[in-house]
Amino acid sequence: MSNPPLFRDPWAKREAWRKHPVFSNRAMFSSMFPGLGIALVAFTAYVVVDNFYSKAQPGAQEKH
Repeated sequence: MSNPPLFRDPWAKREAWRKHPVFSNRAMFSSMFPGLGIALVAFTAYVVVDNFYSKAQPGAQEKH
């Protein structure tokens, strides 16, 4: 039968959650902006299509 680990710091058990991978800096940053990657891809696609469309039709920018 194995003995439970001996904690010398009385608060070590209560502070162990801070070292869990869920609370790492990378996980916190990715959950801070959940849709940023999809939004950047969608906006980039919109700008590319808009530039292509405006170059394909000459005079489209003059009709405001």
